[in-house]
Amino acid sequence: MGSVNIIIGIIMVLSFFGLVWYCIKGYNLIVGFFVMSAFWTAIALIGNAITPNSAMVDKTFIDVLTNVFQTGPENYGKAILVNVFFGAFFGRILIDTGIAATLIRKVVELGGDKPRITMSLLCIVTAVIFTSMTGIGPVISIAVIVLPIMLSLGIPSPIALFAFMGSIMAGIFGNVVNFKQYQAIFATANEEYATYDYNAYFTFGVIGLVVSLVIVLVVANIALSKKKTSYAWAATADTGSTVDAPVISWIAVILPVIGVVGLKVPIIFGFIVSGLYALLTCRKLKGGFAEICRMLAKQFADGAIDVAPMVGFLLTLSMFNSAANYAAPYFKELFGGAIPTSALLLCIAFAVLTPLGFFRGPLNLVGCGSAILAVVVATAAWPVQFLYPLFAITTVAPQHLDITQSWVAWGFGYTKVSTRDYMKMSIPTGWIIGIILCTVVFVMYGHLV
Repeated sequence: MGSVNIIIGIIMVLSFFGLVWYCIKGYNLIVGFFVMSAFWTAIALIGNAITPNSAMVDKTFIDVLTNVFQTGPENYGKAILVNVFFGAFFGRILIDTGIAATLIRKVVELGGDKPRITMSLLCIVTAVIFTSMTGIGPVISIAVIVLPIMLSLGIPSPIALFAFMGSIMAGIFGNVVNFKQYQAIFATANEEYATYDYNAYFTFGVIGLVVSLVIVLVVANIALSKKKTSYAWAATADTGSTVDAPVISWIAVILPVIGVVGLKVPIIFGFIVSGLYALLTCRKLKGGFAEICRMLAKQFADGAIDVAPMVGFLLTLSMFNSAANYAAPYFKELFGGAIPTSALLLCIAFAVLTPLGFFRGPLNLVGCGSAILAVVVATAAWPVQFLYPLFAITTVAPQHLDITQSWVAWGFGYTKVSTRDYMKMSIPTGWIIGIILCTVVFVMYGHLV
């Protein structure tokens, strides 16, 4: 019966590459992950009818369907979506109060007419902002301020777009909401991993942010030295209100992270308190109780709209994650012997294969990577402190520089940059970041294995 498992495994691998092709073509990911979930579940059920699947022991047909299409999304919603919604609510407050725009204006004043300095300062501020903010809405709101400023300084549009998207990617390494999202995927692969928290990850997250930002700026500056400046782009920055937010309010940008790491408060409470602090210090809590309630309701609704496409994607992704657990025995049959069982070899493999995180590939948790995670977890008793950062590297760096990322795709239309010019910088950058950070993981956590 081993040959049956191998045949099923090959069919799943072929469909796996089909999903990668689907992602590269830019088709709807919600539909794609739902179809893959249904296909893998069906194939696994057929395989289990022929020879027992270890992941389906004591499970009926209905149990499997329930786990994939009901329990998976329910658990994901409980663990992740509430954080996404409140993170988006907080991001909308930072935009509506003018705090984000004020920080960007101050950076431009500090950098003056020196393109390299101003670009670097804008990228630093953007990275810090996106340790808390999330969703395409906040990205676009910041982009329409930052990108015209860079372009007006003569920075070529491919470099400006790359530097901006790269700084968002750097910030995501420290983003609390994204951490919770990937943590839920890990918990699906192994329930014991659910105890891993943001505080345990924080040190590596900061290192990932700094390393990524430095590499992005180095690549952008090298590219800038090879290009002639151009001032032909005529768009103006949409900075919103020209009234600066009070200095005391600026700390609101990093308050959620401070609350979670320093005070160990729940992240949702951190977002709410940080948002109220921003509104209070910017004098937005006025006009009577009813008016304040309407404002808060609108900001939450606007935040929900910002992340609505992400919510649908995450729910179908949770189905795919659950289906991947039933597919894992077949992948293990094919590739189990090729998975390294030592910390050094696994770090080398992830460093060399980091580009497989692009295009929602096999090392990207928010793509096809959940199936590979299930196989890796099954090969050895990897400590989550070691394994989580490795998958974070191959997910965060490639995905948030990738042309399949929604806001990157929006950026191409906004700046008229070709995907080829962008990928000449993004793919090598993601790979370099992967190599450096996988080395850091081995140095920091390799001894735990």
